[in-house]
Amino acid sequence: MPDAKVALVTGGNKGLGFAVAQQLGERGAAVLLGARDELRGRHAAATLAARGVPVTPLRIDVTDSASIASAASEIGRRFGRLDILVNNAGIAGRSAGPPSTVTPELLREIYETNVVGVVAVTNAMLPLLRQSAAGRIVNMSSHVGSLTLTSDPRSELWHVNLLAYQSAKTALNAITVGYAKELWDTNIKVNAANPGLTATDLNQHRGHRTPEQGAVIAVELATLGRDGPTGTSQDEHGMVPW
Repeated sequence: MPDAKVALVTGGNKGLGFAVAQQLGERGAAVLLGARDELRGRHAAATLAARGVPVTPLRIDVTDSASIASAASEIGRRFGRLDILVNNAGIAGRSAGPPSTVTPELLREIYETNVVGVVAVTNAMLPLLRQSAAGRIVNMSSHVGSLTLTSDPRSELWHVNLLAYQSAKTALNAITVGYAKELWDTNIKVNAANPGLTATDLNQHRGHRTPEQGAVIAVELATLGRDGPTGTSQDEHGMVPW
């Protein structure tokens, strides 16, 4: 598929990442299914292949600079470019409890993957994205990262107060804006996707939405046309306030 879009989905071996990888593959993209665990990545790729969606597993640990560099080198060697980057890999950690119970260790653990990892991967992949005629970066955010929604007593998210996880997603939103501004005059668009409360390992499958439903907005933003927006936070209904 020489004309296929080349897409990397981090954390693609399960949950939302798996669903995003499948849907991009169904649209004809050459999908690199990123996974920290090589065996799990191969298993996920085999599962999709059995469904008629060929993808290529790629080991990438977003907290390991050597792993990130190796993945970028492999993509460059095989394709010479990257058209789509979906920064999906993330953790919730032991987020339950009021802010006063959050330890520095927990904060560092969550930020290392959800914030620092996104910057590390994005910076490593930017040279490849710049080789694309229409690069797209999608950061998997969350409605609970919206300061507007979570600070409003009338909002259904008012009761959610998970300092480490929420603030990491708020930081991710700021990162989205930062890259969008830097890349404003390029062919690369950068947006944040809000999948809604999706049933995954991240929340012990307590969500009311399926990964397939949650993946839709990420895939939509990953395949935006030339006139599509950049520097936005969106769910399937439209803009989500910062």
